[in-house]
Amino acid sequence: MVRVGPHGILRLRHDDERTEPMVLIHSLSGFLDAGSAGRLAVAHLLSVLPHETVAEFDIDLLFDYRARRPRMTFLSDHYGEIEMPTLTISRMTDSVGSSFLLMHGPEPDFRWRAFADDTVWLAKHLEVSMVLAIHAVPWPSPHTRPVNISAHGNDPTMIADRPKFVGDIEVPAHAAGLLELAMGEAGIPAIGFAAHVPHYLSNAEHPRASVALLEAVSTQTGLLLPLAALREQAEAGELEVTGQVSADPEHVEAVHMLEQQYDEFMATFAAGT
Repeated sequence: MVRVGPHGILRLRHDDERTEPMVLIHSLSGFLDAGSAGRLAVAHLLSVLPHETVAEFDIDLLFDYRARRPRMTFLSDHYGEIEMPTLTISRMTDSVGSSFLLMHGPEPDFRWRAFADDTVWLAKHLEVSMVLAIHAVPWPSPHTRPVNISAHGNDPTMIADRPKFVGDIEVPAHAAGLLELAMGEAGIPAIGFAAHVPHYLSNAEHPRASVALLEAVSTQTGLLLPLAALREQAEAGELEVTGQVSADPEHVEAVHMLEQQYDEFMATFAAGT
């Protein structure tokens, strides 16, 4: 049986046979994904865990194809293929058989209110116990130091033990943030984790940030997520970055200055907490 959300942009393919409430994790690409940390985390989960699609948004109503043109191939004298975007909710199974939901795809360009309303409807219908966002932001930190995580949420008690790296600031609105607000209005706990990616790696792939995000997810939810392959990818990436930096004395000096600033900040931060 197919069910349609209240705004008609979300189709739930079938009702899950639930034995317990599930967590809904979401990662929306296009914004707040420095180092492609969220994209890499999603790709890893989809490659190592059993999953099936349970719901899908009507992407034609949400996506601006001219602003973010999909990839298409041209083969000598004809077009080969096109990678059309999708915004999907998959039912995943972790390493010990626990189920959770993963929403993945591009951040909507249009109809944010409808997107939030239909996601809240889905969360209620599937008895979601918690909504958890993963994303990444550029940060003035060196790649030689640990990847820190900022946490936020509509229930402060759920993240009370996590450090607060910033105070009150104004930020550009985004769909993931709107979801957190909408979930709060609906009485559904929602939190988010933002990995701190070295600013000079924002436009590259930084799988160490992906590892940090999924480790935080496991700690928060108790889900057992296999990370061995992703950690190997992160180690290879670190070796590549270190090699590129060491080849230029100016880059070495810049990283050294960042290390000093980072260490001083963390020492001051620790002393004040």
